[in-house]
Amino acid sequence: MKDILKTPDPVKLSFAQSVLNDAGIDNFVLDEGMSNLYGGGIDFVTKRLAVANEDAGEAQRLLAEAFRDAEGE
Repeated sequence: MKDILKTPDPVKLSFAQSVLNDAGIDNFVLDEGMSNLYGGGIDFVTKRLAVANEDAGEAQRLLAEAFRDAEGE
């Protein structure tokens, strides 16, 4: 497994998951329950999005393209 995105932003994380799901790349959110250690509801806890090692290159390319398009560049 390889981390391809680290973010505390749930919208960015959801967008990245949608891009990868649409491409058929299995992905997993890690550290999602970490805010529970602090009583829940803490948005600054960074979550990691991971994929299988063999999918990492393609996933990174897709996300770079999707985020560039989303920002209008």
